[in-house]
Amino acid sequence: MPIPAPVLVVACLDDPTADLVLGELHGRDVPAVRFDPGADFPRHATLEAFLDGTGMKGSLGTQTRHLDLAGVRAVYWRQPTPYRQPEDLDTYTGAWVADQSRFGLGGVMAALPGAFYLNHPWRNRDAEHKPVQLATASACGLAIPYTLITNRVDSARAFASQMGSVVYKPLWSTPYRNAAGEARTVWADVIDPGTLNESVSGAAHLFQQQVDKVADVRVTVVGEQVFPVRIDGAPGLDWRHDYPSLTYQLIEAPTAVIKGMRAYLDTFGLVFGAFDFSLTHDGQWVFLECNPNGQWAWFDEPIPRQISSAIADRLTRPRELS
Repeated sequence: MPIPAPVLVVACLDDPTADLVLGELHGRDVPAVRFDPGADFPRHATLEAFLDGTGMKGSLGTQTRHLDLAGVRAVYWRQPTPYRQPEDLDTYTGAWVADQSRFGLGGVMAALPGAFYLNHPWRNRDAEHKPVQLATASACGLAIPYTLITNRVDSARAFASQMGSVVYKPLWSTPYRNAAGEARTVWADVIDPGTLNESVSGAAHLFQQQVDKVADVRVTVVGEQVFPVRIDGAPGLDWRHDYPSLTYQLIEAPTAVIKGMRAYLDTFGLVFGAFDFSLTHDGQWVFLECNPNGQWAWFDEPIPRQISSAIADRLTRPRELS
């Protein structure tokens, strides 16, 4: 019996989400190769890719595995380590080398012939910006909060005055340290309009009308399978601030919301998406954002097992499920 083509899992070593999918694949006797390009290449891995009129062929070698580039069945693209500068090189040479790896190895891994991607890294990149997420969600029929993106303090103040209660959200989760060098997370939170000063002009800021919610909902979509999870117990606006207080319940999503989410994923060419909604008192689902590479492993069982099974289905039978 021929050995089935392997699945390439692109993920860092301390990724519990990737661990669950790898466990599901191993349980199905599907060969899988885990690879972290930013951490492993070039010191612990080798690349040999040939391109001609017939396409791409070659190999990727790690300390324990050999991967035929033309023989990869599917790619599960998680959150690999960013490409690093070699420590034995000066800053400028190291940056040059890291970029060659990112565009060389990264370009090869994004063009594996015949491979199915969940998701393709460039589709993830295209779908990461919150402004385009909100615009796309609205175009796909999903309700969104009234939103302002600005660096004008007068606009921010007028918006806060008009909306009554306004939330500030960072546009990107940039690692941040305060003046003392202590790591800090910038959470989504309700703002005091009196704190809006000229510092607003120093960067783009995202402000939204606060949604009067009764619960949060995280919907993990894997192809045609939808896993809506109601999240209760958050003591503040941003439920990620206090995981121990949260409870989770699988619920049904309205048909119109499912239709909107699928249209959203189709617009970006995504197979997977982790959608966040606020659930209002009158039952409306208000779209907040969609992480094209979002987490789900922290949910209580059986939810992670169901999601990992759905992802393994897509990775092993992509054409049947398309």
